Amino acid sequence: MVSVAITEDRIDSWIVDDTRNPDEGAEVVFTGIVRDSEKGEHIRALVYEHYEGMAEKELERIGREAIERFGIRCLHCIHRVGSIPVGEAAIVVLVRSKHRDEAFRATSWFMDELKKSVPVWKVGFESPGR
Repeated sequence: MVSVAITEDRIDSWIVDDTRNPDEGAEVVFTGIVRDSEKGEHIRALVYEHYEGMAEKELERIGREAIERFGIRCLHCIHRVGSIPVGEAAIVVLVRSKHRDEAFRATSWFMDELKKSVPVWKVGFESPGR
């Protein structure tokens, strides 16, 4: 099962369907949080844009590929766009699988592929003085 979403809303309280399969022994959650610096400058927020419709399709495609490639049970991803303040989540990825190894490998692979192929871009940042 793959579920993906792109939102402008805060996602730190995002809850995934918690129906678990009894043979799933691993759950890995990756949360990408906006740091307080970008390219050596102190910031107060990052700004992301996306190609609406295409970004979701590409997230779903690589999610399905992760399931096939690593034998995981499910992958859920939500990516935030717009202005995201320091300390808030820009992305949350949840992967469930039978064992931890494939869950960790799938999560890492998914993030690498996302950065290569999903049309979501960091377009700038907001400095503390802005």
